[in-house]
Amino acid sequence: MNSKISFGPSDQQWHYSPSTRTYDLSGRVAKRLTIATTDGPKETSITIAPETTALVIVDMQNFFLDSKCMDHPHGLNAVEPTIKVLEKCREEGIQVVWLNWGLTDEDMKTLPAGVQRGFMNDMLQATTSARRPWTGLGSDLGDDKGRCLFAGTWNADIYPPLKAHVLPSDLHCAKNRMSGLWSPEQPLWKTLKAEKKNTILFTGVNTDQCVLGTFVDGYNAGWACVMVEDCCGTTTEGGKEVTLYNVANSYGFVTNSASLLGAKAG
Repeated sequence: MNSKISFGPSDQQWHYSPSTRTYDLSGRVAKRLTIATTDGPKETSITIAPETTALVIVDMQNFFLDSKCMDHPHGLNAVEPTIKVLEKCREEGIQVVWLNWGLTDEDMKTLPAGVQRGFMNDMLQATTSARRPWTGLGSDLGDDKGRCLFAGTWNADIYPPLKAHVLPSDLHCAKNRMSGLWSPEQPLWKTLKAEKKNTILFTGVNTDQCVLGTFVDGYNAGWACVMVEDCCGTTTEGGKEVTLYNVANSYGFVTNSASLLGAKAG
């Protein structure tokens, strides 16, 4: 079987070549990149169009990565490959978008109980922690760290080794849920639509929480979604493996920084 298989709506069709095991997500634009996947069916590749692709970096913030807030070795391990991918994306003309928690007082008035619960373990389980004496979103972390994940605070700022690589051409979107694409009113949704991006490369923390949550909502809304697995990290034991399996077999594609850096133009 050598003929290509096409599927999807006419304005966002994918084309799969059985002979090369390549999914063409590019929309037939002039400049394209072909990237090998690293999970799912073996020897599979995807072809994307840089001009309609965004690199979305999720929650690489002091709250998650600085030791004054928590220990996150896997998140820290993702920093160096993320910097390399940033540079590659800029060389190829892929838009960089920083997606971070950035709560406001207005958000706190409508934040669902279920969302708040996940950040209240110390209070709900009646435990104490010298490293994390916080009791929920918006709480004061003390020592000038600011309110938990509030816009404009130190703890919500981009982790310095990554912040050093932020450029004026980058875009910044705040989120107030695990997912940055939970509704069409969210800044990331509006930004991706305004910039006419139909493919998203995902990096950040946590792999199985905010990255996956945004990824799945993007998948359901019609974006082509790709996870760069070594540019993601999680504190959940076994969370990475399950997430990569489900992403590669259901929600989209998985690649890594080495495959992205070695992507072939054409």
